[in-house]
Amino acid sequence: MPTALAGRETERRNVGRAKVDAKLTGASMSSSHSHVIAPLIVGCAQFMHQFDGAVITTAVPSMAQSLNEDPVRLNLAITCYLLSLAVFVPVSGWMADRYGAKRVFISAIVIFTASSVLCGLVHGLPELIILRTIQGMGGAMMTPVGRVIVIKSVPKLKLVTAMNYITIPAALGPLLGPSVGGFIVTYLSWPWIFFINLPIGVAGILLVRAYIPDIREEDAGPLDLRGFMLISLALAGLVFGFSAIGRGVLPMSVVATAIGGGAICGTFYLLHARRAANPIIDLSLLRIRTFAVSVTGGGLFYIGTVSSVFLLALLLQLGFGLSAFQAGLITLASAAGSLLMRFTFRPLLRLFGFRHLLIFNALLTGAFLTGCGFFTPATPYLVIIAALFIGGFSRSVQFTAAQSLAYADMPPEKTSRATSFSAMAQQLMQSVGVGFAALVVHLSLAWHGRTVLAHDDVAPAYFALGLASIISVFIFWALPAQAGAELSERR
Repeated sequence: MPTALAGRETERRNVGRAKVDAKLTGASMSSSHSHVIAPLIVGCAQFMHQFDGAVITTAVPSMAQSLNEDPVRLNLAITCYLLSLAVFVPVSGWMADRYGAKRVFISAIVIFTASSVLCGLVHGLPELIILRTIQGMGGAMMTPVGRVIVIKSVPKLKLVTAMNYITIPAALGPLLGPSVGGFIVTYLSWPWIFFINLPIGVAGILLVRAYIPDIREEDAGPLDLRGFMLISLALAGLVFGFSAIGRGVLPMSVVATAIGGGAICGTFYLLHARRAANPIIDLSLLRIRTFAVSVTGGGLFYIGTVSSVFLLALLLQLGFGLSAFQAGLITLASAAGSLLMRFTFRPLLRLFGFRHLLIFNALLTGAFLTGCGFFTPATPYLVIIAALFIGGFSRSVQFTAAQSLAYADMPPEKTSRATSFSAMAQQLMQSVGVGFAALVVHLSLAWHGRTVLAHDDVAPAYFALGLASIISVFIFWALPAQAGAELSERR
């Protein structure tokens, strides 16, 4: 783009952003602290959501024994939670615009917290499944709507800092979940993995009421009901299918039917979105290059990094024979790396810019994931801890950079829809990644004729996930050199 046109485009985006900022001058939150307070509140809510998803996996054996259920059947509670997330994430942006992001965010925390406490009081699997489904509804609203609040309530120059505050708690949740979950089921009892959400949820509600401004769009438009049904069925089928693939829980015919049905509904949605005046997932947003790269390149990255948490639990507990608590303590190295990123991200972004940072860091993460495939029971724990520390750092860098880049050129009035789109893509890619990793492990077991997992059955999955991260480099390479320059303060 010629310099004059680029200048006018930048001025247009700044004017649009200024209008949004002007609406917030009367908000109860001080503008000088909005880029810190709002992201921390939202980040803590997202921590609760991510932590809950990670900690329950560790507690499944204890829960199964207490409820007199087969652990395989108990996984239905996890699957129903994921399905509920998939179904309700697409409508979250419209609800934030229609009813106000603050009101929807508070309602989401209330639903999530109340159902979480009730999960700790159940005496059977049917009640647990129902309550986990309701909990997933709250979680589906919490993450994207919280992000909408932050993006619309901070100046654009502070957006990267704000996203940093959000992504750190969100990244720590899956990393701390195994260690805390292992401690709870070892020294307390499994209901406490749900009760622990009560003080966090109550504090979150009070803080949101006190410090978060009431933000909504003047004209949200009607709900695209047909599109909502199609995209929800598509996501439900795909998430369910990929979550079950490679685990041997369901017949492959059921898995293939779910994935095929989801793909068909997704195809019908694509046709519908081309004709609809106000589609619930606006595919035209992909014409914005920075957003498209964030969704596609970030999606490939999510496939590898989110699945690595699942693989690490398999490797340490089944491959190395460690207890859940011991394995969780080792994963704390990743959490320490994520925390370090909080203090170094802005200098790195200012030095390299989005394009080079995303490229180099994708290569670093690919090398980390590939390296994990070479871990054996004889590998010194210090080497594993050092690798996990680097991996946690690079993982958080990529999360923050990719999620911030999505809003670099996004018109303010389309922020809510863009957030729903991005959250939906992340949810789908996470399910694809975990399913793909489980399938590779299953194929390795079949290839070696084993029924008990060994450490070298996890290695091929790590190699494949590392390749997915490296492939994302080609997508980030297509970014212009000055992509996101306004956010990185780099000219």
